[in-house]
Formats: sequence, C-alpha cells, structure tokens
Amino acid sequence: MSMYAVKNDVGSWLAVDGMDDFWCDFPDTFSKNEAKRQVQIHDAHVVELVEAPAKVVVSEEEAKMLKKAKDTTVWRPAAVISKYAYNAAKDSDQEVLLEDRLMRAYVIGWTVEKPKRYVLPMPGTYYHNYRMHGNAQYYAVKGTGNWRPDAIALDTDDAVKHGYTVTQSDIDATPDWVKAITPMEVTDDEQ
Repeated sequence: MSMYAVKNDVGSWLAVDGMDDFWCDFPDTFSKNEAKRQVQIHDAHVVELVEAPAKVVVSEEEAKMLKKAKDTTVWRPAAVISKYAYNAAKDSDQEVLLEDRLMRAYVIGWTVEKPKRYVLPMPGTYYHNYRMHGNAQYYAVKGTGNWRPDAIALDTDDAVKHGYTVTQSDIDATPDWVKAITPMEVTDDEQ
C-alpha cells in the first residue's frame, strides 16, 4: 500500500493536527484521495512516499572493492566493478549477475555479510565434573598458531563465550584431524 504526503513549493510538509493544518519538516501521511483533497485546499503538490530499497549484502572482499570504486579518482567506478566481476566469475552468465549485483550495491548501498561461525566439538571426549557443573566436552581450537584438541566447554553457548568459534575458511585451512570433526553452526543469538 502506497503512502502519500503533501509538500509545498518552499519544501515544507503538510501536517494536520485536529482542526489545524500547519507546515513542518516531517510529513503526515495520507491516502491518495485525501492527499489530492489537501492539494486542492492548499497551494501544494502530492508526493508518493517510497520505502528505501534494502542494502545489498556483499562479502568482505566485495566491500573492499566497492570502497575502492567509491574512492577512486583515476578509474571509473563501473570499470573497477566490471574488472572485479570479470576476474571473480567462472563464466559469462555469472559475471553478468555478479556485476549487476555489485552495481546495485554501489548505487543503493551495501552491508557486509557476517561469515557463518562454527564450533568444533570433538565426539566422545567428555570431561567429567568440569568446574563442578557437570560434564563438559573438548573442542578443537586454534591457539598460538597451532590447532589443538584441548579447549573445554559445557555446551555450545559456553564454547562461544570462550571464543572457540571458527569460520569455514578457518576450517578449510585446518589439518586433516580437524576436518574430520563435524562442525556445529552457531546461530546469531549465540554469538
């Protein structure tokens, strides 16, 4: 359903307060018919209020490229985006879709996607009477540059609280023994 407002030539919006009409910085909204009626009473015109489009979700790498495209004084923004799409896409169809999405992000605005986060509970490794709260489990973590199987947490929430989360790119770069662990995705409310 569309909403309409009434604006005068000075740039003020019509507001209706009970029996009085006045002009202000923020519009009252009307149905299309009511807005047309108000225009007949006041020397003004109807403005259709349109909801702003949602920002386009992009990866961190895409966001860096878009920032470069916005800040460039040497290259045209479209050329920066086109080159990126050409180098990133596997085929021409994907290139066209990627370029279109990135051009929309450039114009509308963008937000960087949060990478999915995981914890790596090691099956069959339980630590009894952990902190006198009951059973806990070992988690694989990367500490001091090396992967180790010695992080202990009561549950997923506790593992997140202790910072035992990893991304898919972290998992892809792990030793084989870590890749054998089934990762558990952490939801937004746990992060």
